[in-house]
Amino acid sequence: MSKLTNLDEMFFHDLGDIYDAEHRFLDAQKAMRPLAADRKLQQMIDRHIKQTEQQIVRLEKAYVTLGKPAKRVKCAAAAGLVSEGQKGMEDSEENAQIRDCMIVVSSTKVEHYEICSYRGLIAAAEVLQKTELIAIFEENLAEEIETAELVEQSLPAFLTKAKAGALTSGRSASPKKKASPKG
Repeated sequence: MSKLTNLDEMFFHDLGDIYDAEHRFLDAQKAMRPLAADRKLQQMIDRHIKQTEQQIVRLEKAYVTLGKPAKRVKCAAAAGLVSEGQKGMEDSEENAQIRDCMIVVSSTKVEHYEICSYRGLIAAAEVLQKTELIAIFEENLAEEIETAELVEQSLPAFLTKAKAGALTSGRSASPKKKASPKG
């Protein structure tokens, strides 16, 4: 990566960063979708896949507006969040209810990264007087905020369902204390 020496370069870097992130998150959602056991979670993922596809189209429109080709800048944060989500899927492969919780938690982390990214782009567009882009970024931001609220509100239900499943299967929802050795 070249050095960023001015605000315009930083702006294009951040635009390429979220453009890459959206692509990575879209691929991750498509990979998570078949792993989701709960029907409502599957529907949430399906809905968010469609939103993400539209967000990518909007970002490409921003590049066209700027007269620049769309360019992905490797987003290390997105790569890390995707990797963390994949690890969660692997670690929870034996319990579908826990895996569903992991999907919701991973999705929440992703949404908050995207919210911060779009807020930063909006602020930079305002300072750089790239006002024609603000509506594009605001539309993506509004969808990310809506999705974040949806997944956050759904988490307690998924956690409760996982706890109930553990209790009905004879496993405790909390770790058991080891018996102390008798002397």
